[in-house]
Amino acid sequence: MAEIKVPELAESITEGTIAQWVKKVGDRVEKGEFIVELETDKVNAEIISEEAGVLTQILAEEGDTVLVGQTIAIVEPVEGGAEPTPAPQAEPAKEAVKEEQPQAPQAQPAQAAPVVEETSNERVVASPAARKLAREKGIDLAAISPVDPQGRVRVQDVAAHAAKPAQPVQAAQPVAPAVTVDESRVTVERMSRRRQTIAKRLLEVKQNTAMLTTFNEIDMTNVMELRKRKQEQFVNENGIKLGFMSFFTKAVVAALKKYPYVNAQIVGDEIHKFNIYDIGIAVSTEEGLVVPVVRDADRKNFAEIEREIAELAQKAREKKLAISDLQGGTFTITNGGIFGSLASTPIINGTQAGILGMHSIVNRPVAVNGQVEIRPMMYVALSYDHRIIDGKDSVGFLKTVKELIENPEDLLLNS
Repeated sequence: MAEIKVPELAESITEGTIAQWVKKVGDRVEKGEFIVELETDKVNAEIISEEAGVLTQILAEEGDTVLVGQTIAIVEPVEGGAEPTPAPQAEPAKEAVKEEQPQAPQAQPAQAAPVVEETSNERVVASPAARKLAREKGIDLAAISPVDPQGRVRVQDVAAHAAKPAQPVQAAQPVAPAVTVDESRVTVERMSRRRQTIAKRLLEVKQNTAMLTTFNEIDMTNVMELRKRKQEQFVNENGIKLGFMSFFTKAVVAALKKYPYVNAQIVGDEIHKFNIYDIGIAVSTEEGLVVPVVRDADRKNFAEIEREIAELAQKAREKKLAISDLQGGTFTITNGGIFGSLASTPIINGTQAGILGMHSIVNRPVAVNGQVEIRPMMYVALSYDHRIIDGKDSVGFLKTVKELIENPEDLLLNS
């Protein structure tokens, strides 16, 4: 008998949701075969069977939340050509559990401490020792303010929280009546785990950074003419089209080298300035925005950047991104212009210090050498953490990007 367990995917991932079983009880399973899809807050992972045999039990249904290390299925090997019989008690047992669940609250004392890991609606990254201590003391991990700048709750944080004086008990408030939904007027849709995490992370960034946005506009005439002139040759030599993203990635790398505080993050009371240029490229998928990373963008040429962005975007839309594809970015570029956005204030990605927002290219009248001309113009925005980056550096960074895009030959010479 082989147990199918939820594997460890990354340190920050402690649980996931069963998205889809691709095998059902009684199906033959080969060693290494994909049998269930697990949705986490970062990627969808394909869980395989380590043994060949027959799937005899499924212990977690689609939509269930499961923890890393939890057994979710049983595969029994085939011996002597006879296939094992699926366990007939699996389904009745599950139904029995469901029937007993409504009685569980009656068996609990009125003052029983909550089981935090099951009842808290917040997903908290915490060490096993911290979770154990929190359970023992009846503390909700979501109520703890960790010292770790990455947000990980440790034993010391739980102990410090437990040592705080108890808050006075307030008079019970009237319970609000349950909200009834008229299904003919409202469609109720459960948020996916990834959407919940995106919402939580964006809110954390807004609350924990001194975010500010500065704007500029770029005349796209020269880079559009260069692309048109070199497109056929570029495709013939590299097998991929020359887009705008490679130009902006190259311009961003050059600007980051000139303004290193934009390529940094705060860790405790320190500023860590990166000497690498791993550029996150925001990609829209059906389940939300993900930001795969183009690593060592300063060492890649235009074709390599275009090819890697295309491959990462394809993987994102096919739900095949690995955890490693999403980790370690130092700066992010997002392009709302592909959806028609004229201007926006993008939100910083995670612990990074800045994000560049690209927008629609629109023909507008502008003054050129004292004359009014119609030019293809793009607004660009830099959202940045004002705790690290001063206004002078933010404006200088964006001005450098503008100058390099308006003079793309300089990028080609320096690449």
